[in-house]
Amino acid sequence: MSRSALLVLADGRFPAGGHAHSGGAEAAVAAGRITDAASLEDFCRGRLHTTGLVSAALAASAALGADPAELDAAADARTPSPALRTAARRLGRQLLRTARATWPSDELDGLARRFPKGAHQPVVLGLTARAAGLGPADAAHCAVHESVSGPATATVRLLGLDPFDATAVSARLAPEADRVVERAVDAARRVAGEGVDALPAASAPLLEILAEAHAGWSVRLFAS
Repeated sequence: MSRSALLVLADGRFPAGGHAHSGGAEAAVAAGRITDAASLEDFCRGRLHTTGLVSAALAASAALGADPAELDAAADARTPSPALRTAARRLGRQLLRTARATWPSDELDGLARRFPKGAHQPVVLGLTARAAGLGPADAAHCAVHESVSGPATATVRLLGLDPFDATAVSARLAPEADRVVERAVDAARRVAGEGVDALPAASAPLLEILAEAHAGWSVRLFAS
């Protein structure tokens, strides 16, 4: 597998639309839940072990060849917030567009035909990893990296947080992120025998509530 391809896919400059989304950080900042590097770390840790774990397992499953339609339905079931489901499909549509231009494949073309309005982003991420010659752990690493780096980067813009401090948060969470990847890949490997119920369904109710409130704002910096 190509480690260079992994770097391309995980690069924040990869035009997959993630820069327009804060991962819930904008609403958390407004609610006073993120005020500095320490509270950002707490927020990112929570995302890592909930949204990050679920997304990583879905991405790893897609990279292993599980049915995208079943995975997309599983993603829907694990995303109670309509606003977050909309955001996930918008991100999936943008990622798929970029992936098809970067790593053309019949599988990605087929996904575009099956989901003209967009599949959930983690499902697209896993299939993109397959098209790039990457494995399930690579796809899971990309997912957990996004779950932390998105809010960290957004908070620099939202709070004027020192980017060195934000980057240090991501670095301190790296060992935990590796363990989350292991859990995600282990669950993904069980899907072939147990179905999508083997995938984790870790919930983050406050993120869901904040997302619904954020969707109703008339002025906001980020789409989600």
